[in-house]
Amino acid sequence: MTARLYAAADGGNSKTDVVVGDSDGRVLARVTGPTISPHVLTFDGALAGLSALVARARAEAALPAAIELSHLAVYTAGADLPVEVDRLNAGVSALALAATTTVDNDLFALLRAGSATPDAVGVVCGAGINAAGRRADGATSRFPALGQLSGDWGGGHHLAALALYHAVRAEDGRGPATALEPAVRAHFGRPTVEAVAVALHLGELPAARLEELCEVVFEVAAAGDDLASRVVRRLADEIESLVRVSATRLGLLREPYTIVLGGGVLTARRPMLHDDLLARLHALSPGATVTVLSSPPVAGAALLALDHLHGGACPPALESAVRAAL
Repeated sequence: MTARLYAAADGGNSKTDVVVGDSDGRVLARVTGPTISPHVLTFDGALAGLSALVARARAEAALPAAIELSHLAVYTAGADLPVEVDRLNAGVSALALAATTTVDNDLFALLRAGSATPDAVGVVCGAGINAAGRRADGATSRFPALGQLSGDWGGGHHLAALALYHAVRAEDGRGPATALEPAVRAHFGRPTVEAVAVALHLGELPAARLEELCEVVFEVAAAGDDLASRVVRRLADEIESLVRVSATRLGLLREPYTIVLGGGVLTARRPMLHDDLLARLHALSPGATVTVLSSPPVAGAALLALDHLHGGACPPALESAVRAAL
């Protein structure tokens, strides 16, 4: 039987990876480009960006135009609400890039990249924070992930903003003393924290540089600062809560299941956060296995495409080949 072809996309808030492969487990091409999140772009812009990246991946794989993709699996940030997922599914299907399509939130690619176990909960903590879960019978758990509008707390951008917030208040006397104050000054080479805030406001410092302060929070906390340590513990509280709620919704809390931790803040395995989380999650769900993502999320998107092509379960040998290739 001739191998069938697929394309798989993992779209984050800053970049998108697209893979083209076949049903025999070969990866034929991989390209990286800008985000396709409809929260960052317009809806039409997201579709156009996806089309362009799939075309690039096809070209890199040297696929003639006449050869059809059997399946296109797209997992992207910005597919949070059911109405958004439905609209994206319809839009991607209408592009006619493949015979069949699947579109969902990028957390499900992260989950598949982290574990083949059907019962699993994943938390991503990168620039933002979110969680999702799946159960063997197809049930899922998810959050709206609309930032403060939906009660979210945490993520690298939030921690960075808190570092500046607490440093400013420590400097002018509105808040408690913290080593974040001199650390923020030193990081940006400015005489005061207020000068840092003003430089960010006026554009003298690029706004994107604020995110560098996430690392500063962890450095200051590791050195023993009480306020920075409380911020890190508060993040651990939030991640534990996301897992608890997700697992409870799916009836998994006291069952064997996999917890996948992903995103740059968690894959860094900073001891103050990582060790605390492992202890908390073991106490929360003694039967759960905790894993830190080591495969790129696009591997999960590719495996989900292969699951589709193989009737729901990619053969283990093919899964190993895809993971090795990516």
